[in-house]
Amino acid sequence: MTLIYGILAWVCAVVGLAAFAYRLPDALRRKGDIALWALCVYFLCSGISFLVDLDLLRLHISAFFGLPNITSLITQVAVVVLTAAQQVVLVHWSSPPAEARREARRRVLFFGVLLVVLVIASLAVGPVTKTETATSTILLSIQDGRYALYMTFYLLICAIGQFETVRLSLRFTKMANRQWLAIGMRTVTVGAALILVYCVTRGIQIAGTRFHFDGAALDPVQWSCGSIGALLQVTGWTIPSWGNHISRTAGWVRSYRCYLRLRPLWWALHQASPDIALDPPRSWPRDLVPPRDLHYRLYRRVIEIRDGQLMLRSSLSLAEFADLARSLELPEDPTSPLGEALQLRAVLSRPAEERAERAERGEETDIPARPPYEDFRDEVEWLTKVASSFSSLAGQGARTGAW
Repeated sequence: MTLIYGILAWVCAVVGLAAFAYRLPDALRRKGDIALWALCVYFLCSGISFLVDLDLLRLHISAFFGLPNITSLITQVAVVVLTAAQQVVLVHWSSPPAEARREARRRVLFFGVLLVVLVIASLAVGPVTKTETATSTILLSIQDGRYALYMTFYLLICAIGQFETVRLSLRFTKMANRQWLAIGMRTVTVGAALILVYCVTRGIQIAGTRFHFDGAALDPVQWSCGSIGALLQVTGWTIPSWGNHISRTAGWVRSYRCYLRLRPLWWALHQASPDIALDPPRSWPRDLVPPRDLHYRLYRRVIEIRDGQLMLRSSLSLAEFADLARSLELPEDPTSPLGEALQLRAVLSRPAEERAERAERGEETDIPARPPYEDFRDEVEWLTKVASSFSSLAGQGARTGAW
């Protein structure tokens, strides 16, 4: 358990300080953004609260200050400061500017007074001076009635802050109009709920010293909830920053997959009507390499497929389509993806001279046309289905001699 706690503490320290380093340059550029500065304070204090209590560092820090177990107080001060910083961020995000400034000042003053009282009380009662780990320090210290009262006061501050974080996060989640912002706020809410569990379990341990029952068995629950809750909160506050990168990357991957999946259909249409291509076609191996202008290339591929379809429409009648569909035992729906693919297979299987002759006659086809989608993504999704059906029909038509 000690190893797991140590790993969690290291992860929380590194993640908190990394988040601080990531957002600090942005804060320096936006010096008037109070919420962003409060967020940076939150990240810094979150990282420090875990860093100073690491068993690798805590004894050296205590020796530097000349005060045994001073790291316990540093951690608690950092937690109170980050709790206040959270409140400042949330009120600025969820309230009108004038109200947010007023609420932020009120909360900073409230937690500031509590912090002063906490520091004075800590210096007065102090934890035990000789322990091996940070967790054993607290467990032994709360055996003393005065320190137990002090820890109860500290837990009450944490609980008030996390309860408010849950309340404000839930309120802001309903207002958030961006997917990743809402996800981030839900993650913060879960983290705050876990820290509340930490407060309750630590409170039970303190009560155990007064009512003579051993609460040491709850220690893994309290430190795991505290560490995981803190980690979730830091992650939740950063999600809006890097979540958009995930969306863009996922969108790029989808576009690339569609670009490749459309190629067999586009190539067949280009072979029949070379004029549809605005740019010279790339070879198949080169097409596997994502082009720098991927979204433009995908757009051109869709447009050229639609142009090719329009150029070939007059080469097939509804009766001919129905006969072919029946011969292959396929649905007679020309407006489905399979129906569009079947039309193209039927027309492209004819000699070029026959297609040109029917085009010259200018005959209008009686096959109903599907109007293009207004949303480009819907059009891409439809045409990828057509392309998939087009490829699958190749073997089926060859077996039956349809082309």
